[in-house]
Amino acid sequence: MKWWNKKTFTIILVIALIVLVSIYIIPIVIPLILALLTAIFLEPFVDFLKKRFKWQRKSAVITAFIVFMLLISGLLYWTVTYLIGRIIQFSQNMPEYINGLTAIWEEIQAFFLRSSEDMPVEVITSFESELALFLEEVRDWILSIINYDTITNLLTGIPSFLVSFIVFLIALFLFMLDLDDLKRILFSMLKDSTAEKVRFMASRLNNVIFGFLKAQFLVSVIIFLVSFVALLFIAPEVAIVMSLLIWVIDFIPILGSIIVLTPWFIYEFISGDIAQGTQLVILALVLLIIRRTVEPKVMGSHIGLSPLATLIAMFIGLQLIGFLGFFIGPLIVILFTSAREAGIIKIDFKI
Repeated sequence: MKWWNKKTFTIILVIALIVLVSIYIIPIVIPLILALLTAIFLEPFVDFLKKRFKWQRKSAVITAFIVFMLLISGLLYWTVTYLIGRIIQFSQNMPEYINGLTAIWEEIQAFFLRSSEDMPVEVITSFESELALFLEEVRDWILSIINYDTITNLLTGIPSFLVSFIVFLIALFLFMLDLDDLKRILFSMLKDSTAEKVRFMASRLNNVIFGFLKAQFLVSVIIFLVSFVALLFIAPEVAIVMSLLIWVIDFIPILGSIIVLTPWFIYEFISGDIAQGTQLVILALVLLIIRRTVEPKVMGSHIGLSPLATLIAMFIGLQLIGFLGFFIGPLIVILFTSAREAGIIKIDFKI
């Protein structure tokens, strides 16, 4: 077997290690990975504070960490209080909504009775059975979402999330303090030629990360403008607040603005405002189409991948890893491309 040699064995071993790490290690150390990436992202701000105020690294890191904490705390506080306020308002108006639903159901029944006067009995019976089946499916769907197991899983997941969040914050602060030392240790273990290649990859990844964030920001700005203009006609009294909330939440991949608009249009349907609920459904579909069509092109132009390669990397990453795969997929492709450009990975074969 001429093809089986030391190089082939090394490549297979590296691929196997990458697969094992992706499946078993990455899901466990996600808080640490996010902390390291956040520390790298905040590093330019730390350097700015050091140069602008002539501070030592520790003082600059503490200041940058406090600013980051204030921003995150303010965003969480505003989001949570707003959502809690809406939930309280919804619970207070629940009797009114139930009465509205009862009136709507009575109107539907009356309309059905008027429309079915001249229909055969078989058609009426079939329609009634299909309607009853549909209502049962809707009831089962609602119960599957709001049930004891769902609420229990949500509540039991809160301590785990808090632990992960605390680990993230502690690791972030420590990474920010020791980032320079980590770089020196890494490069001290490399030969000069390898160190140069790693610097090239680090520079490429730095451009990719900032390009990715810039692309996400540009797409979210488009989402904000479309949301604001549409909501000026749909619900002008909350247009600016809801547009800002959609803009912030839209940074979440795949779901994005749907997280905000879905409960809202369900709320409007339940309260009896069918027209506004329908308008919100149309807005949600428009925003979803905009993100799915614009995002790959914008991201591709800012991170150095074609729109098709970006879309494929996002989809495969999402299917294999889940939520973070949406980010990690294009990042792995960029890593591979950068390593090939730097000469670390050499692929030269023809079939």
